[in-house]
Amino acid sequence: MRPRSRTLTEQELAIMMVVWRLGTATVRNVYEELLKERKIAYTSVMTIMKIMTDKKHLRRRLVDRAHVYEATRPKNLIMKELVGDFLNRMFNGSAEPLMLYLVHNRYISKKELDEIVRAIKERT
Repeated sequence: MRPRSRTLTEQELAIMMVVWRLGTATVRNVYEELLKERKIAYTSVMTIMKIMTDKKHLRRRLVDRAHVYEATRPKNLIMKELVGDFLNRMFNGSAEPLMLYLVHNRYISKKELDEIVRAIKERT
């Protein structure tokens, strides 16, 4: 059997966003937060969180007869990995074509563009 990928699926990422926001969470906490955005079964959340624990994205501990989960890695590290993987697969590792695409297709507002220019000037 092939080992599970450590890459986060769309559902796993949604769960991670909740766990990062809450710091620690039970399956019930995550389920209730996800229900605010879309319909999902409690058992699906429980199964996905078990898989995420197996993949080492989450760790759990028993607190007063409930499993409490927390992220094993910070959000900024996961974001860096996901963006880097995307850049490598779609743009040969270069951010320039992505930025040009976003600017030309108006995915970046004038305000956001000004902030990016400011950040670039601070970096140089």
